[in-house]
Amino acid sequence: MDHQPLESTHIASVGYDPALRTLEIAFHRGSTYLYEDVSPEEHQILSTAYSPGAYFRQAIRPKGGR
Repeated sequence: MDHQPLESTHIASVGYDPALRTLEIAFHRGSTYLYEDVSPEEHQILSTAYSPGAYFRQAIRPKGGR
């Protein structure tokens, strides 16, 4: 999965597979998590958010990553 870097203090980059609706987030601390059932719209909002970390905490993290 290709990743795009983000301007964020916590999130280093994100990758998205629209066919599987799967979002992969790499954090600056070195961990990577996979989130399922993420819509293309949610991915787009995260990628362009003024504060990707805040949007992640509000909309993506509650989905539970692995």
